Amino acid sequence: MELRIGEVLVESGALTRRQVESVLEKQARTGRPFGLLAEELFDLDPTEVERAWARQYAGLTLRVDPLTQPTDERVLAMVTRRQAWQFRVVPIRFDGAELMLATTEQFLRRALGFAVNVLSTPAYIVLADGDELGAALCRFYAMPGMTPDIADSGLDHLLASR
Repeated sequence: MELRIGEVLVESGALTRRQVESVLEKQARTGRPFGLLAEELFDLDPTEVERAWARQYAGLTLRVDPLTQPTDERVLAMVTRRQAWQFRVVPIRFDGAELMLATTEQFLRRALGFAVNVLSTPAYIVLADGDELGAALCRFYAMPGMTPDIADSGLDHLLASR
């Protein structure tokens, strides 16, 4: 069963059921995205919408352990070490014409931005847990001072000094 973004926002306490109904009514009339309407109608913080979207996406996409997936060594060269750690992504292989790219739910939005704005090939995102992604980052993109347990942490300040 598909998890709807309105349901996620109600569960998190960001919106009430009545507010979700109002957004859905307006969406039916305008065709505009739910999250954008919720932001406009109820001054909802865009971060709340992004979190809800990430949770919704997480319910739809494949979960993998990047270290147990068959990895095409050639795709690893498509991402630099710095990009891999900054965006918390590990490319795994091509699936047809699309690149399979692993990240965590926490960094889904960042990874999606990377896939859309930086990669020159179509990609889709699968999810891994933080420890698994961290281990894959350390294996494929070793960087001094980086350990698997910090893959889910905010380490942008460390990367800025490198």
